[in-house]
Amino acid sequence: MSVAMSALARLRALLAEAGLAFVEPPVLQPAGLFLDLAGEDIRRRLFTTSSSAGEELCLRPDFTIPVARLHLAGGRAGRQAAYAYLGPIFRQRSDAPAETLQAGAEWLGRADCEAADADALALAHAALGLFGLTRPRVRVGDEALFAALVDGLPLSAAWKRRLVPLFGEPDRLATALDRLSGRVAPVTSAVGPLAGLLGTTDTRAAGAALADLLKIAGLSPVGRSPVEIAERLVEEADLAGANGHGREAAAVIEGYLEISATLAEAADRVEEFARRQGLDLAAPLSAFRRRVQFAADRGLDPEEIAFSAAFGLKLDYYTGFVFEMHDPTRPGGDPVAGGGRYDRLLRLLGAEAAVPAVGFALWLDRLAGEETP
Repeated sequence: MSVAMSALARLRALLAEAGLAFVEPPVLQPAGLFLDLAGEDIRRRLFTTSSSAGEELCLRPDFTIPVARLHLAGGRAGRQAAYAYLGPIFRQRSDAPAETLQAGAEWLGRADCEAADADALALAHAALGLFGLTRPRVRVGDEALFAALVDGLPLSAAWKRRLVPLFGEPDRLATALDRLSGRVAPVTSAVGPLAGLLGTTDTRAAGAALADLLKIAGLSPVGRSPVEIAERLVEEADLAGANGHGREAAAVIEGYLEISATLAEAADRVEEFARRQGLDLAAPLSAFRRRVQFAADRGLDPEEIAFSAAFGLKLDYYTGFVFEMHDPTRPGGDPVAGGGRYDRLLRLLGAEAAVPAVGFALWLDRLAGEETP
């Protein structure tokens, strides 16, 4: 649905009044960044092309990565900055135009993370009000809580590395938990015995041994080095190996993912669950409670916001608090706003250390409005 110029002007004013500097990243972006860092939903919707030098490019499918690249190009990665944007993005969509307007905000380098999270949530809420959506249906989740839960379970490092990135992808996470619990037998293959042998030594030595085997066979690895192949095989052997705790750990994770409450009562619910399971979630729960208080201080009612322990966003760089907002008059419709914390993105883009970052985007084509001029 199109959006009126008056609404866009009010939106620009609101974002500027919040202390955000408007930026306009290039429409053409390196495709590899989105292929490596964005979620599968974005990867399969890219419009790609090539430069005259052969570089693979894409039309920007969102603004977060492009804004982060602008930030990195402008000076010290850890400096504090706040950006706003309003412009077209491009995604292949069967049910809507491929080009659509998106607006949003990004805060980078703020050390007061919970306050910044609350600012993002409150500003997104206020922005929707400019389009007549004064009481959106809001849902929040927290990958940091999930990661702390998994870290506290008696699981191998390989299993912990496998599970945490699957947060926000319920089907893939369910498949992994089926495998962890033993409800689904591990896939056997010809590499099973080799993985077991490689698992008896360090991966560098295993890679050297694998390289020797390939050389004897007259083969060359394609796409990965022998060390990378050995690491993958060792990890698969670790995932397939039973450590006696898989069934219990899967049950704990599944029980946690069933927690659903208002934001006002969510921390108490999670704390009670952790106490019953003998897990220490004190640090992430303390941050969670601070965020709830900051949101309330900014005029949001925690009783009207839903928390789902299973809710995450399908983008690979999110690290903590996430949210989405829906139009309650369109049940089952796509979100009209969404965002969250993505502290690892700038490091993945080349920063020397992680940089605190949070932001949100508005899908302007999903908001009711008058005809675009």
